[in-house]
Order: sequence, then C-alpha cells, then structure tokens
Amino acid sequence: MRAALVRLRRGTGLPVAFGGLTAGTGQVRIAELSGATTSALRGLAIAAGNGLGGKALSLARACAVTDYQGSRHISHEYDTAVAAEGLRSVLAVPVVVRRRVRGVLYGALRAAQPLGDRALTAAVAAARDVEQALLVRDEAQTLLAAASAPAAEGSAAWEEVREAHGALRALAPRIVDPALRGELLAVCGRLASAAAPLERAATVVLAPREVDVLACVAGGATNAVAAERLGLRPETVKGYLRSAMRKLGTHTRGEAVVAARRAGLLP
Repeated sequence: MRAALVRLRRGTGLPVAFGGLTAGTGQVRIAELSGATTSALRGLAIAAGNGLGGKALSLARACAVTDYQGSRHISHEYDTAVAAEGLRSVLAVPVVVRRRVRGVLYGALRAAQPLGDRALTAAVAAARDVEQALLVRDEAQTLLAAASAPAAEGSAAWEEVREAHGALRALAPRIVDPALRGELLAVCGRLASAAAPLERAATVVLAPREVDVLACVAGGATNAVAAERLGLRPETVKGYLRSAMRKLGTHTRGEAVVAARRAGLLP
C-alpha cells in the first residue's frame, strides 16, 4: 500500500495520497498516508456508500469530485477530517481482487481543480499494483495451507504445490516492492522446507537464480522455456543449471531436482 501511494503521487502529480484495505467488518480503514500534513484521515473507517471512498467501494469503480465539501454527488460523513487536511479535489480508486473490493486508494489536491484522465489512469495503475500484491499473497497463503495438509509426497496436491512454487519463484524478480518480493521468497522457502524429508542431505547453498532455474526444471521446463519465464537468455539458464548441479554433486537435471528437494530447496 505504501509503495502504491508513492507511485500514485508520482504518476498523478497530486500532493496527497492515502488509502487502506478492508477490515473484518467490510469497511475500509485508512491506514497509510503520503504527503499529508495532519493525521486527521488516519484510522477513518469508510463504509460502503459513505463519502467518495464509500461510493467507489459500493460501485467498484473509480470516482472523483472537484470540490469535496460542496459536492452533491456524495454523502458527507467525513467532511471534518477532509477539511482538516485542506483537501478539495479528490479521486478514489477501488482495489478489486477476484471481483471483491479489498481496499481504496485516494489522491487529492488542496485546490478545487478538475482531475484529468492522466491522473485517473495513474491512480488506477497504482491500484493494480496493490491488487497484484494481494493476489500473490492470497495464492501464497493457499499454498502454505496445502503444504501443511497431510498429503503424500507424490500426491496430486503436492504436484500442484510444486508447480505453483515454480511460478512464484519466476514471478518474484518482477515485483518492484522489495518488502513484498522478500515476503514472497520467504513463502517459497517455507513451501520448500515443508516438503523436505526429516533427515536432510548435507547443507547446500544455491544462488537465488540457481533455485529459480531448478524450480522451472522441476516443472518440466526446457532451458528455452525457463529462460522465457525468468527473463534470461537460454545460455544463462544453462550456466545456472550447471553451477547448481556442481554444488549438488549431480550429473543430470533429474538428479539435481531430487537432490534439491532432499536439501529442502524445492518442495
């Protein structure tokens, strides 16, 4: 959320951005502020239908007003907090994941000026960043739950976990937010260790890209396919694979995957 608000301000040129995710009650609680000069907006619980954000929440689409205080198109439950921050023109963009609104991002001016298409487009792009992050986090939690379930090592459930692990490893380098990228890689590590046998092989340390390549190989990918997924050249993939095989003491791709699983590097 914090990174998305920074991107929103840079992309729109708006001096103030704020937002939050839905709480257990279904309301959006404003938790992050960027460019604000007061804390008046922090902690506000936005209910569906109330104010500009509540309108975006209930309609599941972006909304904007040129003069918040005088607008006849929204209700005015939050006028005091908005006035305390000195905001006039405001836009609100919902964060929608799998057809469910999970949060709202706002951008605002302290002047009553129309907000053009450029600002709206940039705000929507920032909301897409949050949607991707939530989608990845949801998928990771689902995989962890599957990994924790009592399933046989060679079961279809474990094969699905392994396939998703490889996809997440390939996705991680593309995520701009370092905190989210680190969280995703930590989940990949937990998935790998959950599947490892109780008596592991001697500790082996592989570079992150070597693990990425092995995760693709474990899913049946050729060097060319692995290169496409990871954004690398086929020759580079081949080099990482050779290096991983040497560290694992193996001579074939299949042996390397088995050794990596025994070492707790792959699920």
